[in-house]
Formats: sequence, structure tokens, C-alpha cells
Amino acid sequence: MKSIANSARWAIAAAALAIVAGCATGPNANPADPFEPFNRGVSRFNDTVDDAVFVPVATAYQRALPQMVRTGVNNFFGNLGDVWNLANNVVQLKVQNSAETFMRLNVNTFFGLGGLLDVATEAGIPRHEEDFGQTLGHWGVGAGPYVVLPLLGSSTLRDTAALPVDRFGDPVSQMDDVAWRNSLSVLRVVDTRSQYLRASRLLGEAALDKYSFTRDAFLQRRRSQVYDGNPPDDGAGNSPADDGAESK
Repeated sequence: MKSIANSARWAIAAAALAIVAGCATGPNANPADPFEPFNRGVSRFNDTVDDAVFVPVATAYQRALPQMVRTGVNNFFGNLGDVWNLANNVVQLKVQNSAETFMRLNVNTFFGLGGLLDVATEAGIPRHEEDFGQTLGHWGVGAGPYVVLPLLGSSTLRDTAALPVDRFGDPVSQMDDVAWRNSLSVLRVVDTRSQYLRASRLLGEAALDKYSFTRDAFLQRRRSQVYDGNPPDDGAGNSPADDGAESK
């Protein structure tokens, strides 16, 4: 019965994907965004939840806590993130970036009060942010279609497939204490959202089509991240959907 249920779920998912793909086709369809109608619907849902929940909570958080405290919180999560950054830099065989990330992690943990102080940046040791989606791209896996995930926002097929691995590599998600794990997860979401309050307001006021602007900016940024800020010339036939670093 379990195998039948699993097969049914996969069949329903495949049918839904086929319907979405069929609805997205058309002469003006963006090749990097074949699921645009579906993505726009999810984007509207995310905007509704953001306006109703995340923006008010993030605004209250920003007003309640002084800048110094919020900076400490952000530094703390940044230091935790360097654990996974280090793992991905090592898997990508980036020797210098791995060494600098290892130094950052140790300096901030031991001399920065567990990461509350970003001593490493003050010492000139840069942060090299890498996730498993970038690692897949580094080894030639193309980005695939653009997708908008409920609550999580902009992504690609490759990055979506990498999410379970990124979650496994997240120190917070691996905590055994459920109360602490949930509290830190919520705090991280609120802290992250508070950093983009002004940018989201400007985007809403300036962009004629917020969805298209967000999509194009995201795909360009992700491609730049995969190529460490030096993507190949698009004129050579590359597109955001084929941004695997080894596919040049």
C-alpha cells in the first residue's frame, strides 16, 4: 500500500507539472521561465504572506532591538553559515577560499565571542559564500528552469534539488533540541527579512513588473555566484538556464 501511495503522489506531481508546462508555453514565453503562470501565482501568494506576516514582524524586530544587537545576531548566523560555506568550498576544490573560510570560522568563533563579533572581516579575511546549488553549478550542472517556491521564493530546478542537502549541512537544522532549533530558525528568518525591508519597499515602488525584475535579478546574481563573479559572455550562447561552470 505504501508503494502504491508513493506512486500515486509521483503521478499527481507529474500531471501537475505537465499542466503547468502546457499553460506556460507561448510565443512570448521566457525560455528560462517556462512555468511563468504558475510561478506568478506562487509569487503573489508569497507577497501576500510577506505583507501580512514577515514585514510586520521584521519591522517590529528592527524597531525593538538596537543596531548593535541586530548586528551581533547577523554575525552569529553568518559564522554558523561559514561551516557549510567551508564544506562547499572544499568540495569545489577552491584551496584559497577554503583556507580563508577555515580561518574566518576559527577567528570569529574563538575571538569573536562565538561569532557575535565579526573579527575576521576586520582582519581582512573575506567571506566566500557557497551552497550546494553553487557546487552543482561549479561541476557543470545547469540551473534549469526558474521556479518560485512557496515561502522560500526565487529558485531554479537545480537549486531546489539542492535544498535537502543544504538543509542537512545547516548547523541549526541539525540541533537535537527542538525548542532551540525552532527558535533559532525563526530568529534567522526574521533577522534576514529585516535586512531587506528598505530594498523591498524600493522595489515595490520602482519596478513596473516586480515579478520580472525579481526573476531577472535573481538569475543574473545566481549565475554570477556560480562563476565567482566572472560569468562568460552571454553572446557566446550561454543562458541563465545553462549556468554550469564546467559547461562553458
